[in-house]
Amino acid sequence: MTHSDDREEFERNKIEQSLELGKDAALFERSKKMALELDTYDYSYLWSWMGVPIIQFPADVMATQEVIWNTKPDVIIETGVARGGSVIFMASLLEVIGKGKVIGVDIDIRAHNRESIENHPMSKRVALIEGGSVDDDLLERVRAEIPEGARVMVVLDSDHSRDHVLAECRAYGPMVTEGCYLVVADTLVGHLTEDEAPKKRSQVWYKGNEPLSALKDYLDETDRFEVDPVLNGKLVLSSSPGGYLKCRKA
Repeated sequence: MTHSDDREEFERNKIEQSLELGKDAALFERSKKMALELDTYDYSYLWSWMGVPIIQFPADVMATQEVIWNTKPDVIIETGVARGGSVIFMASLLEVIGKGKVIGVDIDIRAHNRESIENHPMSKRVALIEGGSVDDDLLERVRAEIPEGARVMVVLDSDHSRDHVLAECRAYGPMVTEGCYLVVADTLVGHLTEDEAPKKRSQVWYKGNEPLSALKDYLDETDRFEVDPVLNGKLVLSSSPGGYLKCRKA
């Protein structure tokens, strides 16, 4: 028995369902409540990538994988290294693709986290830069790591206060090249009231002083980026819904 090639139909259905899912406000609210309940168990802290803790929701890991595979950047810049799993994750994808490097930026790369990264098999595709992510001297060091003509993607996942994220958008947004992505992490916080926001960590962000507010303000300043409706549409049980921006022009 022969079967017709249904790959195009399969992809069309994915797009249609993603767009419809993105319109389902009631389901998004239920997803948000589930994410808050999961946070009681430090859900995003329970995962690792190739032996290194990756502090991410699985849906965000999958979304980032799709972006990297589809766009194949030469350089990925991530602000906020934490324990290093996300840097290693992205470096491993570049290794499979066969090119590129990840530039990990953090104001404080602790010795044990640096050791985990630098002793990992994927360290050959990682460059770590310590310092304030929007400091002029650090930005110069980042630019020096980008080869001429490179395709560049950026992930912002450090200090999540509105002013800092907006400053990062302004500093790193111009580095993103046409067709690649700027990812603003933890936009879910922008959908939380002060009462809903988790209180167990050292800093509390909620609607108004968080990444989503910064993202919206940045989009008002530039026409280079657009929110990817298909990718963001399927981001339920995610910490970064609406946070995946595609650069649409040089």
